[in-house]
Amino acid sequence: MNYVIIINKCLKIFLFLIFLFICISDKKTIKYILKKNRIINDVLFVNGFNPNLNPSSYTYRVLNQIEQLNAGNLESREIFYLNINPLMVCDFRIIIFFRCPWTKEVDETITLAKALNKKILFDIDDLDFDIKYANNNTYAKELSPYEKQFNEKNLILKRKTLSLCEGAITTTEIIAKELENYVPEVFINHNVANEEMWKLSENVLKKKNSSEIIIGYISDSVSQSSNIKIIIPYLTKILLEFRNVKLFLLGELNLPNDLKDFSSQIIVQKSISREKLPELIAGMDINIVPLKNCIFNEAKSENEWFEAALVKVPTIVSNIGAFKKAILHGKTGFLCTNNEDWYNAMKTLIMDDLLRINIASNAFEVCKEQYNTLSTGSKLAKFINSIANKHIGFVLPSIFISGGIYVVLEHALFLQDSGWDVEFLIPETNINFIEFKGHKFNTINLANSIIEAQYDILVATLYTTLFIVLNYSKVKRRLYLVQGYETDFFPYGDIERGVAEKTYSIPFGVEYITISKWCETWLKTKYKQKPVFAPNGIDMNFFIEHKRELNKTKIRILIEGNSLSLKKNVDESFKIVEKLDKNKYEIWYMSYKGKPKNWYRIDKFLSKIPYEKVGKVYEQCDILIKSSYYESFSYPPLEMMATGGYSIVVPNEGNIEYLKNEENCLFYKLGDINSAIQSIERLISDKQLQKRLYENGLDTAKKRDWKNLKKQILFLYEK
Repeated sequence: MNYVIIINKCLKIFLFLIFLFICISDKKTIKYILKKNRIINDVLFVNGFNPNLNPSSYTYRVLNQIEQLNAGNLESREIFYLNINPLMVCDFRIIIFFRCPWTKEVDETITLAKALNKKILFDIDDLDFDIKYANNNTYAKELSPYEKQFNEKNLILKRKTLSLCEGAITTTEIIAKELENYVPEVFINHNVANEEMWKLSENVLKKKNSSEIIIGYISDSVSQSSNIKIIIPYLTKILLEFRNVKLFLLGELNLPNDLKDFSSQIIVQKSISREKLPELIAGMDINIVPLKNCIFNEAKSENEWFEAALVKVPTIVSNIGAFKKAILHGKTGFLCTNNEDWYNAMKTLIMDDLLRINIASNAFEVCKEQYNTLSTGSKLAKFINSIANKHIGFVLPSIFISGGIYVVLEHALFLQDSGWDVEFLIPETNINFIEFKGHKFNTINLANSIIEAQYDILVATLYTTLFIVLNYSKVKRRLYLVQGYETDFFPYGDIERGVAEKTYSIPFGVEYITISKWCETWLKTKYKQKPVFAPNGIDMNFFIEHKRELNKTKIRILIEGNSLSLKKNVDESFKIVEKLDKNKYEIWYMSYKGKPKNWYRIDKFLSKIPYEKVGKVYEQCDILIKSSYYESFSYPPLEMMATGGYSIVVPNEGNIEYLKNEENCLFYKLGDINSAIQSIERLISDKQLQKRLYENGLDTAKKRDWKNLKKQILFLYEK
């Protein structure tokens, strides 16, 4: 018995391995597995900078800003620019390119993002995007011809990406002023310390018992390594005067000759990890940041000051750029305008232990409020939300294009043309985009996605989708587009009737909108809601009008509707045509659902005709018979009139909004087949009636052209 169990287990493992091998071999399966991990966020950072070259820049401008935005309730992620796939933009509202050079993939990403009304921003923390500054950079002057050429090419490619963006984020006023030459809107988001850096700094705070005074100079890049030279005469004077003072130098720099005589007082270290930086700075007593007065240093961030403040070390710095604005002289640091200032500031802090403590403590308190990712995140998030295009998601029951979904697509088209970022959220779909009239809309498969992004509006389009909208928290407005009384979609006793019914009685948190006067009426009277109404429309571009001649040998009648739906009452239409002369009338039947019944008299059956080809069907027919006694909004008579044809219809709540008996159509009483036949015969014989119905029908259709309703439709969403 034990052997049987063992054999069965081995067989199951073997079968599982075969299945796993098939999955790995099947690209479609891999794609599906990957797609299950789709996460919809607000912001994507495309990092164009190698973190190994300057980890500080990468940390401050990518990782820290992600932390800031998350604190501001905006979910963000990052990707290296060489790994980008243009389709990634579908998962975000905002794309931020950090120091990113142009590539073909970057260009394709931006093109798709703009087509979907995603906002494109550029982020940079220096002036390395304008060729006019390249030759003035001290570091650039020291490059070989080959390195210089490579550097300038990279600069040009970054500028090309920048020129494709719609706004920018940067660190200082000087950079912002230059960026304004390229983009219309620039936001200054100063570098700040993240939570990890605050924690590391807090862990190394300690009282100093040593009699030594350590002056520290940290060069954060090769381009800054020469700044120390401007105060060497005063450093030598300090080292000579105070033998208990030591100078600590960190960075890619060589010990100047003038300082070699003081080698016993000097410590040099080439590099250190960012994690160890707070501990290193905490070992100092005075932090110095000498800077040459040039455009690059004017544009420099105040990192060295607040990094020292975090571990309560006072800073002396040149009186330029961001430091000048951030530091209150004598209170949170010392600003030096000339060489004498440097000597006096160093000497004062060396001799006054209490002053060092007070300056550092004051700077620390300022930084707690102004240089922390969490406390500053809301400001960055507010800017992102202010510049982002309005974000709307339509929750569809399926991808099947029905009349109701077609209306939603028309609304989406207007919104996208008006600059909205429009998405369709569908319980399950295998397509990335819905394409409609030359527009492309992003689709999100709710079954395989985690949605964390913010929405200005979420719209329910069927009673089942309202519960999805109600359960999502990151949305400002929840709308319910009511296109029919969905309770009556189901027979009595069906549990879905109760589910649908409750959606009309939501007491708060939902705004009702509708495209039917009939729906507007019962939402107001029965459910005491306050729906906003905008009429349904028709795209006249799909319907070519022409005057029908009804004195011809064969008159073509069109019947439209689902033969399986009792409310469509298609059987009655066929009972009418059954009594007509077969030699005089040709019968076409068009249906999206339901097949002809055996007894139907049909000359041509048209099944699931694409919407863009429906107009051609109407153009080829003379008279529409529409016997429906229930419609939320009845399109076929309107579409027939748009082509110049005639309609014989049963009046119902879904068509009396635009149909007028004897003016643009002929009504017959439900069930009165003889009355319908008499209307057909009268229409054929009465030229004046034909003229009146033709002219008024065209006028009705033209007034309902979607392009004439755009303002009313947008009002539903923009109020």
